[in-house]
Amino acid sequence: MLFILAGTIGKKEKNMQNNKPDVIHNIERNSFEVTLDSFTAELIYQQIGDIIVFTHTGVPAVMEGRGIGSMLVKTGLEYARDNNLKVQALCSFVDGYIQRHVEYRDLLT
Repeated sequence: MLFILAGTIGKKEKNMQNNKPDVIHNIERNSFEVTLDSFTAELIYQQIGDIIVFTHTGVPAVMEGRGIGSMLVKTGLEYARDNNLKVQALCSFVDGYIQRHVEYRDLLT
């Protein structure tokens, strides 16, 4: 099951209003994903009860420098908040994002 969490449904790869890529929640793969051209960036997680464990953020080199990793993490953290989940950050990128964005620290286990 796929859900588009940001952007528009009409165009999956680019949101024409704000020129930001759409983040897809791929529940079957336990990931949040952004696909541009043939490349996919992903935030991988496991959900254990009421805890979401973020294990890996991967952004292909051709997609770096566009804020896509941060967009994935923000979407994952907002998903956790919206679903009353606590967060465990095993991924150093997610941990660093939370340290820089204090508004998400209350989600940590």
